[in-house]
Amino acid sequence: MMWLMMVLGLLAAVPAMAQGPLRLEIDRGIVEPMPIAIPAFVAETPGAEQYAQDISRVVAEDLVNTGLFREIPRDAHISRVSTFAAPVQFADWKAVNAQALITGAVSTDSAGRVVVKFRAWDVFAERELGEGMQFASSADGWRRLGHKVADQVYSRLTGEQPYFDSRVVFVSETGPKDQRQKRLGVMDYDGANVQYLTDSASIVLAPRFSPNGNQVLYTSYVTGFPRIHILDVGAVQSRIIETTGGEMSFAPRFSPDGRMVVYSMTQGSNTDIWAMDVASGATRRLTDSPAIETAPSFSPDGSRIVFESDRSGSQQLYVMSAGGGEAARISFGEGRYGTPVWSPRGDRIAFTKQNKGRFHIGVMNVDGSEERLLTASFLDEGPTWAPNGRVIMFTRETQGAQGASALYSVDISGRNLRRVRTPAGASDPSWGPLQ
Repeated sequence: MMWLMMVLGLLAAVPAMAQGPLRLEIDRGIVEPMPIAIPAFVAETPGAEQYAQDISRVVAEDLVNTGLFREIPRDAHISRVSTFAAPVQFADWKAVNAQALITGAVSTDSAGRVVVKFRAWDVFAERELGEGMQFASSADGWRRLGHKVADQVYSRLTGEQPYFDSRVVFVSETGPKDQRQKRLGVMDYDGANVQYLTDSASIVLAPRFSPNGNQVLYTSYVTGFPRIHILDVGAVQSRIIETTGGEMSFAPRFSPDGRMVVYSMTQGSNTDIWAMDVASGATRRLTDSPAIETAPSFSPDGSRIVFESDRSGSQQLYVMSAGGGEAARISFGEGRYGTPVWSPRGDRIAFTKQNKGRFHIGVMNVDGSEERLLTASFLDEGPTWAPNGRVIMFTRETQGAQGASALYSVDISGRNLRRVRTPAGASDPSWGPLQ
């Protein structure tokens, strides 16, 4: 089957010079993660020692947490990297079965910036993978430097686009289940560097990043009814988007160029999908049905919209032109489908599925074929794609009066299910672009 040909796989541990460049392939079955060595980066200036340790640890965590790589423990290393320019003792790294080696150095300059440089090596071929690179930032941006290095290594070893240097906007949740307090937060993709964007005075739902990551759409009950707000992330200032003609507006999402917003609006007992020009405020009705139609999401090229509707009698997924008009149903499996999101690659749609008392996060081709369920639990919902279309983050809620929400991520193959660290409960993630 086509899906099986695309399941993420790794090369067997054989010398790269017999295979060509060292690369994780995506057209083979899954084997053991690639063993890699990441010695602590060298501190080249006084005061850079802690940054060197911390940045190299972020690089290792980013790569290992993909499930594709296995870090060789540092106490097993034979070679000790004392200077960045020192020749690599490839025999020592072969002896510990390292297929790839990442070396780096960190310094601080007179302006207080932290500077990191790195090199990636194919151990068996005894050659460098690409060219060495250097990044710099202010001292408080040292974690981003680690993500940038890991992104480069990940891309060189997999051929995939990077995603570590990205942020996620989400709803932070505290308090008991029947009195849950919610506020918007934004964080690094791995849960670090949390910044809160709103207080918990009113309920907030479904934040969605703009294509450039500078703005966030979300739904708030601050007026007593759900209304769409737009927030400037840098200034942490928000305003209501006026959607006249309806009692409630919700489920907003930007178009790929950031010029349009699609959303749902309720008029009486009817809920339809509308579009608004962000600059002019002009609105246009895209669906006109007695059904409940919501959760719209654009295709990456902006030409189509996927959404959920109960027009067939149960909650299903439909695709229509971005200008509205006739919609084609794409979900035909058992159960109910909702919260569809188009992949950044344009080849798949992620969704939430409810069937036989269980919730699932799944993916399907854009015509509805090759449906694959990636998770199953009491309540999984609200998928969002990593910028490279390789990983999905979603909300998982546990059962019972003490149940709580948390964020999880999973590879599109269904492997490597992981909880994302957050300071409190969390829900409704939206993955932003690569920074």
